Amino acid sequence: GVKDYKLTYYTPDYDPADTDILAAFRVTPQPGVPPEEAGAAVAAESSTGTWTTVWTDGLTNLDRYKGRCYHIEPVAGEENQYIAYVAYPLDLFEEGSVTNMFTSIVGNVFGFKALRALRLEDLRIPVAYVKTFQGPPHGIQVERDKLNKYGRPLLGCTIKPKLGLSAKNYGRAVYECLRGGLDFTKDDENVNSQPFMRWRDRFLF
Repeated sequence: GVKDYKLTYYTPDYDPADTDILAAFRVTPQPGVPPEEAGAAVAAESSTGTWTTVWTDGLTNLDRYKGRCYHIEPVAGEENQYIAYVAYPLDLFEEGSVTNMFTSIVGNVFGFKALRALRLEDLRIPVAYVKTFQGPPHGIQVERDKLNKYGRPLLGCTIKPKLGLSAKNYGRAVYECLRGGLDFTKDDENVNSQPFMRWRDRFLF
């Protein structure tokens, strides 16, 4: 049968550990769904839960790995909206991976049937997890040394239109930006190595 998430994933007595990742979700439950069940559903679906009992549940330590909805409070001035606080044990996440963290926490819960609406409001990332990120290989001083630019902010831009320029025209736009006084340009996040402008061609121009 369908699980009642509240029985396993709503734990109001839980005291979050210093190493837990804590998320605050604004939840709007579907009519008839208690806020505790909605919060527990978010904790479950973003960690170890699934909608029904499976035999492989017995092969893992759910108490160790599950997310926990440990507190729920109504949103002042809003009808049927609540902040659900969820704690995730650090072992659920790959070290140094923002992608894995966000995919785990928000990648699978926004279309959940128990919820009419859901929004991630806040996230606390513990020092223990932050330390797993190696960060950039060097800092701003090295960038300034390479550019020979000191004592002022560095000025740059993103090339537009972000999609559709040929590699040659993209290179021309970069040249004009730098010739006009910018310190750097950057690719838009949509630009990768598409057929109209392969990465190697862009680099050569």
